Amino acid sequence: MGTRPPTYDAEPTALPAADPDDLDDLVADTVLDGARYGACTLRAVSVRGDSARYRGEPRRDSLLTARFGTGEHALLLVAMATGARATPGAHRAAAEACQWIGRAVGRSHARLVQDIRDGRRGDLKSGLHRLTDRSLGKLRASAAEQGVDPEEYAASLRCLLLSADPGCRTRVFFGVGPGGLFRLREGEWQDIEPQVADVKGEPVVGFGSPPSETPDGDRLTMDLGIPTPPSPYERAPEPPREPFRFRTSVARPGDTLLMCSGGLADPLRGEPELGEYLAERWSRPEPPGLAAFLADSQVRVKGYADDRTAAAVWEA
Repeated sequence: MGTRPPTYDAEPTALPAADPDDLDDLVADTVLDGARYGACTLRAVSVRGDSARYRGEPRRDSLLTARFGTGEHALLLVAMATGARATPGAHRAAAEACQWIGRAVGRSHARLVQDIRDGRRGDLKSGLHRLTDRSLGKLRASAAEQGVDPEEYAASLRCLLLSADPGCRTRVFFGVGPGGLFRLREGEWQDIEPQVADVKGEPVVGFGSPPSETPDGDRLTMDLGIPTPPSPYERAPEPPREPFRFRTSVARPGDTLLMCSGGLADPLRGEPELGEYLAERWSRPEPPGLAAFLADSQVRVKGYADDRTAAAVWEA
């Protein structure tokens, strides 16, 4: 899609270089997964971008899908991370970020499931913020152990939590860094990415605050991420980190919720034709199979050649 054909070939060209003594470091071109629990059907994919396929670079995006617990008390986690651009260890940093948050969520899954079912949004936000900070802190510690600049060995992180309880339609998104969160409702896309305010100076009550609820009744929460001004008698703080993003929403039957990395979010926002195509494909009575979801997620748009990672949830 777009005004002209994409520059790169549609299929992989070159494989990344391999180290015979470190074959575990290799990353597959494409990862595809899916499941059905409770009222929702999940599809998830991570695909190497056209640019990386042409240059023989590894996929910088990482994808983790996991179930913790059993029966109606099970918790589904989808985590995706994107490593820093033009850094040699980007794929490793992304994989580590997914692993750390997966371990943290898995160890706390019983409490998280109960909070989701009981609608404790405040507890969820503060708890998931701590787990995210702790996970990304371990990533920075890993960079220090390797003697790598933490700014280079870094990753954005986006996560989705789903309860396996058929009676619970609360969906929880949280993370740090760019990407997209969209909802397809009645054939129309809604961009529901949590807002992040860029405010300097002291916080002012009532300034820059979005409404507590959307017209659809979804409650919004956010973290402004405003650093405390440095004192002349104290050491200046570290550069401000990416703000924490959090949102809970109650799904309606027929909704499709899409969480994705920037590789898909950018063309969705920049090329209306792509949104129209996916809306038509994903508004059908039945969710797509794995092969169909992979094909849909790879629709190419001129000017967008980054890795694409996406997780979509269809509500029965």
